[in-house]
Amino acid sequence: MIFDRMSRSVRVLLLLSASIAAAALAVGCGTQHISVPPSSPLHTGAVLFSQRCSGCHTLSYAAANGSAPNVRTAQAISGPNFNVRCERPVTRVLYAIANGGFSGAYMPQNIVVGQDAIEVAKFVATYAGRQAPKVTRASLCISQPVGTIPLSVLQPIAAAATAAPAGNTAP
Repeated sequence: MIFDRMSRSVRVLLLLSASIAAAALAVGCGTQHISVPPSSPLHTGAVLFSQRCSGCHTLSYAAANGSAPNVRTAQAISGPNFNVRCERPVTRVLYAIANGGFSGAYMPQNIVVGQDAIEVAKFVATYAGRQAPKVTRASLCISQPVGTIPLSVLQPIAAAATAAPAGNTAP
């Protein structure tokens, strides 16, 4: 056998090389990365979605795979797959974040709050539904406006961000 005729150092080097190659393949398999560029204003929302929402929801742009791939094997906590489900306008997404989804049954209310909630809502409203199947007489998600967040929603968030922390009162 060829392996028996090799010197010990060649065998060790060969086994070490094979082990490193196998480890590199194992580590690289199934790894996803956030595909929103860091220079994008929506990147922060993608990171927050990946951190806070990926356990239950799927959205490939945030490297999130939380939804059940098969409806028959879904659990009660399996959230909607945002690759195919359109979520627009952005105020609708903000409503869901603040109220624990639309049923209020499983999604925690205020999983993100303040400016973080706005960042996640903008991200979801922009990227959700991009892989939805084309259905006759249904408008594509990307053809629906993302919308804007009303000033009445933004003002309390801005005021809370600039308010002094509790306990720091002037004499």
